[in-house]
Amino acid sequence: MVKNNPYQKTKCPALLKCILLLFLAFLRFTSIAQNNDSAITGFGHSPDLNWTFKTDAPMFSSPIVCENLVYIGGSDSLLHVVDIHTGLEKWSFHTRGEIRSNVCIDAEKLYLNGGDGTIYALNKNTGEIYWQFITGGERKYDFADYFQSTPVLSNGLLYVGSGDSNMYAIEATTGKLVWKFNTGNIVHTTPAIDRDHIYFGSFDGYVYALNIDNGALVWKFKTVGHRYFPEGEVQGSPAIFKDLVVIGARDYNVYALDRNKGYCHWNKAFTKGWGLNNNIHDSILYIGSADERVLISADPETGKENWKTMMEFLIFGNNAYSDSILYVGTTIGKLHGIRLDSGKKIWSYETGSYSKNRYNYFKDDDSYRDDIYSIIKSNEQFLEVECELGGIFSTPWLLDEYLVFSGTDGVLYCLKLSNQSLKPNESGK
Repeated sequence: MVKNNPYQKTKCPALLKCILLLFLAFLRFTSIAQNNDSAITGFGHSPDLNWTFKTDAPMFSSPIVCENLVYIGGSDSLLHVVDIHTGLEKWSFHTRGEIRSNVCIDAEKLYLNGGDGTIYALNKNTGEIYWQFITGGERKYDFADYFQSTPVLSNGLLYVGSGDSNMYAIEATTGKLVWKFNTGNIVHTTPAIDRDHIYFGSFDGYVYALNIDNGALVWKFKTVGHRYFPEGEVQGSPAIFKDLVVIGARDYNVYALDRNKGYCHWNKAFTKGWGLNNNIHDSILYIGSADERVLISADPETGKENWKTMMEFLIFGNNAYSDSILYVGTTIGKLHGIRLDSGKKIWSYETGSYSKNRYNYFKDDDSYRDDIYSIIKSNEQFLEVECELGGIFSTPWLLDEYLVFSGTDGVLYCLKLSNQSLKPNESGK
């Protein structure tokens, strides 16, 4: 049992109390403005709420914007297509499973992992089905297995992982199987492709490199494992920088692996939990830790930190970027604008669900209600709380002055940034 990790099953009241106290320690909110049931705080130039689009179930996948349309899948088994200017739905497509991955768009085609064991190729303007590919089925590893593999397109082949433990290569034009590679457990990471290799992780605790043409194994790397996660399940998705593959696992490590041979150049160990959010922008590695509650800017070649910013809660989504600011959400329902050069928070936006439901758990000063231990009785209930507060598990999408993100309250949010919102306020240094 990990004392500081809420994502463990626990039967010990004292341990649960400890977890809740840690949870409280990182939840300090200041709400100084109300905007359509949502709040914006901070000293910088804050964005305005442009519109919201409400669905009937939590959304863990991220919005993808193409030609002024927002494509977003939800736990309601629907792919929603929404006009970015108006927030009105253009069309939707129904699958038979929870959609927990992002769409892949190429020309007029849209590729979707339906969460039902089926990969779909659709017309991106109408939702007409071109083809369907049936995998061996989809499943979740546990309640904290939030995402599914997003399809990646390269040189006419579509690559996607599955809950049936396979990585698939599919002909993008016909939907025919080219090859599949079986691992020892669920493959929910989104693969990364570089030159002639494809890289991905599996819940069997291995990171794999395969030949993209025939699926032959090039190398595999075994994570160290952890006392409470002995398999070292690889839940994070890889990011590539030069000859390094950077990826996070449930064993509290972020690994930088040699792209060609698979050995570890460096690893960054966390003490409290997972570091699954890893992405590279302008030759800088950004690591978002879950239970550590930090966002880190680092040198991808060495892992040396440039800056570290404390966050109020967990990070599972990746970042969006403008010239000088990154945008990232936390699973408590706050979206932040953060300076790229210093890690200083410029502004914070609180979901309407946080503003509406905070008193279900907190007092006026955001300390826990006296009866909180009768409300949260298990680790699974932490996720229920995050859903009620509109937790942000998604990666925001920035298009011109629009910033779009989804929440576990089932709401798609569109913020409108002024020109000043895209630049750091000098007072925020």
